[in-house]
This record gives sequence, C-alpha cells and structure tokens, in this order.
Amino acid sequence: MQIHHTGIATHDAGRLIDLYGDLFDVPVVHEEEFDGLRVVFLDLGNGYFELLEPVKHATVARFLDRHGPGVHHVAVATEDIEAALQTARERGIECIDDDPREGAWGHDVAFLHPNDTGGVLFEFVEQ
Repeated sequence: MQIHHTGIATHDAGRLIDLYGDLFDVPVVHEEEFDGLRVVFLDLGNGYFELLEPVKHATVARFLDRHGPGVHHVAVATEDIEAALQTARERGIECIDDDPREGAWGHDVAFLHPNDTGGVLFEFVEQ
C-alpha cells in the first residue's frame, strides 16, 4: 500500500488551489462536485492533495464547524479494498463503511473509524 491522497477540509478551495499551486508547483488534475462537496485533486507526483469544500451541509461541513480547516483524512491506495477491509476487521478496527462505496473520481472507497486508528480518519481507495 501507499498514500493515495491527503484530504484537506477548507471553506475556500480556490484559495488553496492558488496557494498550493504557487507554493508546491502542483497542478489541478481533477475537479468535481460530489456528495455535497467541491472536490479538487492536486497532483504531487507521488500522490494527491484532495481539497474538500462543502457546497451543502455534509460531513465535511460538520468537521469544519468542529475543528476548522485542515487535514480531514489520509487515504491509502489498495488493489483489493475488500481484503483491506477484512484485514482491518480482523484487527478489531471499526469500519465506517461495511462495504466499499463510490467515492470521488469514481474510485471505490471505505473509511475506518478514527477511534480505532490513533485519532486518524483513514480511507482505503481501490486503484
């Protein structure tokens, strides 16, 4: 497995596109509105920043209300999401998603509960 992306919650994706584009010289490679969010992927070459800007009241909006802008989750790429979820369950990790679901950019995804992963919200992304 490897890091696929880091999800960053923000009130203003456009501002971060400009900031990160200038600071890190990273291009936008994908943008969509998905599940009440404006989702923007910036290509780091070996992974992505995923900018998450709520356009409707969604889970990321609640995250922003509670915690403010910042890192929302870390996504790990896997070739077999079902096996990754099974491994997590066998190790006593609560899966937020019992089954994979469609995520941004058409990937199958599933999240692990941060209470069982050291306070970090992890996402599996099937490549």
